[in-house]
Amino acid sequence: MAVAVITSEPLRVEDLLGEAPAPSDGARVVFVGVVRDHAEGRPVRGMRYEGYEPMAAEVLRAIVEEAEERHDVGAVSALHRLGELEIGEASVAILVSGPHRDDAYRASRYVIEEIKRRLPVWKHEHFADGSARWVPGTPLGSQAGAPLAAGDATLSADGPPATREAPGPATREVPGGG
Repeated sequence: MAVAVITSEPLRVEDLLGEAPAPSDGARVVFVGVVRDHAEGRPVRGMRYEGYEPMAAEVLRAIVEEAEERHDVGAVSALHRLGELEIGEASVAILVSGPHRDDAYRASRYVIEEIKRRLPVWKHEHFADGSARWVPGTPLGSQAGAPLAAGDATLSADGPPATREAPGPATREVPGGG
């Protein structure tokens, strides 16, 4: 059973674990990405995730359903946070239940990599010195880690279109501590 949630409320990972696995599931894999206190050698005091919730929810549901279809697993759940987050707060949580650990790990890895590649959510880091930046990510239309091909689409400015704050390279969100 696929579960995909985009929320501005703090993530409650324990709620995911409260769901009883199917009797045939011998593995449960949990991934939690949290806000860390540094980025590229600089102290971070927190961050903001922005996105258009209805679109992000649709994309996250597609990612979760794909993971269930591609891997021998019983259930995949993914939660992603929007809004202001402090150091240590969870930004993304993934739970996969399945008969065997290898497929559960693969499905979890698939979900986080596809979130990083496709989810229309942007991460804005706030540094301890008072400066901030949109986190570079995967250009739209490219495969994770692959160079852009002629004709690939990219965003025209940093961050989500409604909240452009500074000029810079086109970016997409790279969630959590993963």
